[in-house]
Amino acid sequence: MTKTELKKALTFAETTARTAGDILKLGFHKKKQIRYKGVIDPVTEYDLKSEKHIVAAIKKNYPGHGILSEEGDNKKSTNQYRWVIDPIDGTVNYAHKMPVYSVSIALMKNDDSIVGVVYDPEKDEMFSAVKNGGAFLNGKKISVSTESKLGRSLLATGFAYNIKNAKKNNLGTFARMMKQAQAVRRLGSAALDLCWLADGRFEGFWEYYLHPWDIAAAILIVTEAGGKVTGISKDKYTIFDDNILASNKLIHQQMRQALTSKMKK
Repeated sequence: MTKTELKKALTFAETTARTAGDILKLGFHKKKQIRYKGVIDPVTEYDLKSEKHIVAAIKKNYPGHGILSEEGDNKKSTNQYRWVIDPIDGTVNYAHKMPVYSVSIALMKNDDSIVGVVYDPEKDEMFSAVKNGGAFLNGKKISVSTESKLGRSLLATGFAYNIKNAKKNNLGTFARMMKQAQAVRRLGSAALDLCWLADGRFEGFWEYYLHPWDIAAAILIVTEAGGKVTGISKDKYTIFDDNILASNKLIHQQMRQALTSKMKK
């Protein structure tokens, strides 16, 4: 894509994320129809409405592109471009009327995110990035924090839906990091965790068993804000890996050492 085409794709993603956010916000205080994909993995009718809206917009404006989305409305394509979308990241929060959730839309070229937006409807915060173009919040450039000590860092993490039987349930690691960092928060939206890292609100983030749609947009925003994204124990990272470590770069090795030493038997 040319720079003009990338800018157009970014504008499209921002507009689509905002209108999807309007759908979610409209239903936020309403009684919801909830079904479960797993024991504790809910879906509301607003998840589906948001996804339907986003998918329809992509098919209309980029009919040749592939689509990968959380609720399964996926469109395979031989095209090198693919949209990866999460119609609502933070469904548990949303279902309980906790105002921490987001809409995530990324455009990928092969295995690289080249456009990413994450929209927080409740705070009207639009995080965005284009590859090699910097990261922005509501149009203003953002960057990661300059804190270099883990002991003075505010971290974020989360717990997967399979926490009751997962081999890496993150509970022990959470306790370990609580003792080494200034504090650790758990918001319930990995996309927002990463965007808050990009904006300097957090210094680091780690989690296990995330899905591609959770982080495809946000990892671009982090790296464009000057942050670093890897696996917990390896530098190479893709959105299909089962663990992630992100930071402001300055505490990355300190976090990795703390996390991997905890994993040793």
